[in-house]
Amino acid sequence: MGILTRFTDIMKSNINALLDKCEDPAKMIDQTLRDLREDLAEVKKETANIIADAKSADRQVQECEDEIAKYTTAAQNALKAGNEDDARTLIAKKQQYESNLVSYKKTQELTHANADKMRQMHDKLVNDIETLEARRDAIKATVASAKAQEHINKIVSGGDKAKSSMESFERYEKKAEKMLDAATAEAELNTHTSAASTLADKYTSNGSDASVEDELAAMKAKLGL
Repeated sequence: MGILTRFTDIMKSNINALLDKCEDPAKMIDQTLRDLREDLAEVKKETANIIADAKSADRQVQECEDEIAKYTTAAQNALKAGNEDDARTLIAKKQQYESNLVSYKKTQELTHANADKMRQMHDKLVNDIETLEARRDAIKATVASAKAQEHINKIVSGGDKAKSSMESFERYEKKAEKMLDAATAEAELNTHTSAASTLADKYTSNGSDASVEDELAAMKAKLGL
């Protein structure tokens, strides 16, 4: 009667509390259902044996009581007939049955108590199985919804990261454009500066050329050319 040793655990188990605490109730509910059905099959098998023992104990008690009643009546009739020796013999036999009756009744009490426990376990397991089967589809649907939401959250999170990366890229792009604009402006300023310098050189070089021509004319006059 191995399952009787688990009577207290089975009777105290709270299926709803167990499901509420577990991390993955969808997996837990299938495993729990398998365990409960195995227990129920064992309970049914042992219940049949214990009920048979209880009936056997009832029969022994009844037969023993019948024998006690029979020897009591016989002893009384022997006394009425004036046969005390026969009455003593009959009373001694009756007392043997009375002694056996004490043991038979203890066995009867034990087997009936065990049979009651088995019926309680049977009813508890049947109820737990019905409860789990009723909740299974709802729990699995809830878990599926939760996983779908987690997947969506990851996608949204990935989109946020991509958006952040794009915003960073746009900032760098604007910065690069600003740098290009600044370089272009600086180049334009350098171009204007070079133009002004060239213009200045033009007029400065004209002065130098005039001085050269004057000196050349003087040299030619001196040489009579």
